[in-house]
Amino acid sequence: MKVTIGVSNRHVHLKEEDMITLFGENFQLEELRPIHQPGQFASTSTVTLKGEKRQLDNVRILGPTRSYTQVEISKTDAYYLGINPPVRMSGDLKGSSPITIIGPKGELHLKEGCIIADRHIHILPKQRKLYDLEGIDKVSVRLFGEKGGVVDDVYIRESETSYYEMHIDTDDANAHLVTNGDMAEILKGEDYDKNR
Repeated sequence: MKVTIGVSNRHVHLKEEDMITLFGENFQLEELRPIHQPGQFASTSTVTLKGEKRQLDNVRILGPTRSYTQVEISKTDAYYLGINPPVRMSGDLKGSSPITIIGPKGELHLKEGCIIADRHIHILPKQRKLYDLEGIDKVSVRLFGEKGGVVDDVYIRESETSYYEMHIDTDDANAHLVTNGDMAEILKGEDYDKNR
C-alpha cells in the first residue's frame, strides 16, 4: 500500500514556560503555515541551537506549545553541533542529549531533550484496520527516489487526529533523493521477503 512522504527538517517543540524564557512574557506563536498533522503549524519564530562545537541559527519552532520541550535534528546536524543524540520516538526524552536553545530574550540549557526522530507513519485507527496493520508496530517501506531503496524499522503511530503520512528526516530523504509529497510503499508479506 502507498503512503505519502513528509520530510521533517530540524525543528523545536516548546512547553509554555520555556517559550516565555526564550521570548518573554505574553509571547504567542504565530502561524507561518499549517503542517499536515491536524492543529499543528510551522511558526514564524526561530531559535538558535548550540552544541559543543558550533551552533545552528534560524531553527523553526512548531506550534502549538506542548507539555515538554523537544529538539529534533538529523545525524548530520548532530555531527555539526558536536553532540550525539539518540534515535527516539517523539516524547521519549529520558537520557537524550543536552543542548542549548537561544532565543531573543533568554537561553535554555537543557540537560536532556535533543533527539533524532525515528522514522514513523501517522495513521488513523480506521486506516490501520483498513490496511491490515493492526498489531504491527514496525514496517519496512520502499522509497522510489532516484537512489531508491528499502528502509526498515518504520514505526506505526496511531492517533484519532492523524494525517496519513510517513515522516523521515533530511538525512533519509537526501540519501534516497526523495522529497515532500513523493510516494512510498509499505512492504508486507511477500513484498517484504523479496527485499530481505
